[in-house]
Amino acid sequence: MKTAAVVFGWDVGGAHVKVSMVAASGQLLDIAQWACPLWQGLGHLERVLDSVFDRWPAAREAGAHHAVTMTGEMVDLFADRAEGVSVLVDTLARRLGPDTRFFAGAAGWLAATECTDGWRDVASSNWRATAQWVATRVSDALLVDIGSTTTDIVPIVAGRVAARGCNDASRLASGELVYQGVVRTPLCGVSHRIVFRDARVNVMNEWFATTADVYRLTGELWPAHDQHPSADNGPKTEAASRARIARMIGLDARDASDNAWREFAQTWREEQLQVLVENLARVTDADPALGHAPLVGAGCGRFLVNALALRQGRDFIDFASLVDAPGAGRDVPEWIATCAPGVAVALLSLQALHEPAAAA
Repeated sequence: MKTAAVVFGWDVGGAHVKVSMVAASGQLLDIAQWACPLWQGLGHLERVLDSVFDRWPAAREAGAHHAVTMTGEMVDLFADRAEGVSVLVDTLARRLGPDTRFFAGAAGWLAATECTDGWRDVASSNWRATAQWVATRVSDALLVDIGSTTTDIVPIVAGRVAARGCNDASRLASGELVYQGVVRTPLCGVSHRIVFRDARVNVMNEWFATTADVYRLTGELWPAHDQHPSADNGPKTEAASRARIARMIGLDARDASDNAWREFAQTWREEQLQVLVENLARVTDADPALGHAPLVGAGCGRFLVNALALRQGRDFIDFASLVDAPGAGRDVPEWIATCAPGVAVALLSLQALHEPAAAA
């Protein structure tokens, strides 16, 4: 790889695109996230690319260095993951330039022309990018990245990624990938039975409400992270959230007080935390070295990582605190943690860029 003054790190997901701009010194210069419902068509990605070029004109200049990781290949716009990787790689290389490099996990970095054969290494490797960079800063830890839709639980032991799973299927089996997030997860995917007014009741298996409704009512969801429509395309207000979570158990918001619905939201929060606790135990039970390891929290739901750390008596490390971001404003750490794979892939790319010089 050739040297670069600035690296743009891309995390192209199925629901969001996250991009960081990092100086050659390793300092984070800027960061942003765009909603991108990729399952609805490639036009959404094309519009995000336009927005990136508007924000950072240098990103479209010849010689700009772009490092990409992705999970968007799995959306049902594509027939399979191989096609998804191929289409995304072609789209990004066409818009970003032929020098764009794609993160391939343990296989290193691939040019666009190498991704057809190496698609399995490129597909859904963003969790590894984050963990691989965290491992350069914390020798023993559990990276817990809770996003809008999923949670990654990645063990780091002796400065290396110690994950048992290498792809979505094996990570789902090991507990290292959990489809639980703080914005888009339907509540019927959190629990099938739940306590309301001291009685355990069945939950409707309908997309009536999502976890965004829960965390609006608990006051923990940052509005800037609430980028997708609500379950009924209605307002993203506390009143509308109360109506949606009431519907999950066959009631209307007027059937209980505002405080009762807030307590109900806390019950949903506890149910989701319990799912995460169980999967965290599956990961830690596999390696005694992880027994007292700190939790490195990333993602827009890292407030839940902090809650997990407190519950288990572990130290909590905010991913944002590991990143060099001089002069960062009040909101920047929030975006650094939310866009962790996009930051990590840029920093890993810089390390790769510097390797030839170091070897010489």
